[in-house]
Amino acid sequence: MSRRTTNYVRYQFSDTEFEVPERYTKLEAKGFGAQGTVCAAYDTVTQQNVAIKKLSRPFQNVTHAKRAYREFKLMKLVNHKNIIGLLNAFTPQRTLEEFQDVYLVMELMDANLCQDLKPSNIVVKSDCTLKILDFGLARTAGTTFMMTPYVVTRYYRAPEVILGMGYKENVDIWSVGCIMGEMIRGGVLFPGTDHIDQWNKIIEQLGTPSQNFMTRLQPTVRNYVENRPRYSGYAFDRLFPDVLFPTDSNEHNRLKASQARDLLSRMLVVDPEHRISVDQALVHSYINVWFDESEVNAPAPGPYDHSVDEREHTVEQWKELIYQEVMEYEARNNLADGEGAPR
Repeated sequence: MSRRTTNYVRYQFSDTEFEVPERYTKLEAKGFGAQGTVCAAYDTVTQQNVAIKKLSRPFQNVTHAKRAYREFKLMKLVNHKNIIGLLNAFTPQRTLEEFQDVYLVMELMDANLCQDLKPSNIVVKSDCTLKILDFGLARTAGTTFMMTPYVVTRYYRAPEVILGMGYKENVDIWSVGCIMGEMIRGGVLFPGTDHIDQWNKIIEQLGTPSQNFMTRLQPTVRNYVENRPRYSGYAFDRLFPDVLFPTDSNEHNRLKASQARDLLSRMLVVDPEHRISVDQALVHSYINVWFDESEVNAPAPGPYDHSVDEREHTVEQWKELIYQEVMEYEARNNLADGEGAPR
């Protein structure tokens, strides 16, 4: 399609302006955040409700530009029923020189867990199906996995991250345990005000880790950790008593609170060497009833070229890379009104 044939319409939400193709109607602001502003809208071409995210100042510095590029690329690669999909992307600017706004069009969900509790990157439909969004800081396993900074909201950081030990794939199992426990308890499990307070909140509930764990710490960190008061921690039936759980399920093999608690006790383990792995979690009795062999062993998404974002780029170079991605998406997906249905 020719971009010049697309008409754009302006909307104002607080101090944020949205300029979108006229195919998108009924815009309604849904959320304002550091990463951008999200509006609900109706796509008259595909005849479905969508969410449009305007990235917040994507070219103000290298960090923002790199994040925008990675979020865009990763969302294009991943195709999974429990991960928010990228439906479209566009910019109202006509040339690279003018280019400054990036809009991503995604599936519209009804709420995020923030409206009851954290975290905000899990969204839910009214039928209680969940999806994950925001892969701007995602990392893959490999030689650089242990080397790169791990950025996640403090409350969900694993002990090995807090203590600077390096980490492997089951670092995310800790975060899943924190989220699951929060949903059960109705509040953040380890609401630390800083990384030291975060560590204290963890050991107060789960207990001081073993001496074997201590020996793997850097000397200065080990000295601090070993000089903290020692805690024995609490049994998981006290941390998550039966009263917090619903009654036994009448389906799914009558799942019980004890099974959920057992899974939590295997995920919320301070020492990653003793924490359950993803593969082990999938066959746990509380999870296995939803296990789908074809889904777990489905083909991996297309390869992500890390060499691009591991290079040092200027803001202008990132801007050109993102512009090329948007143009590719527009050429493939954006049809001006009256030019036909999407392919």
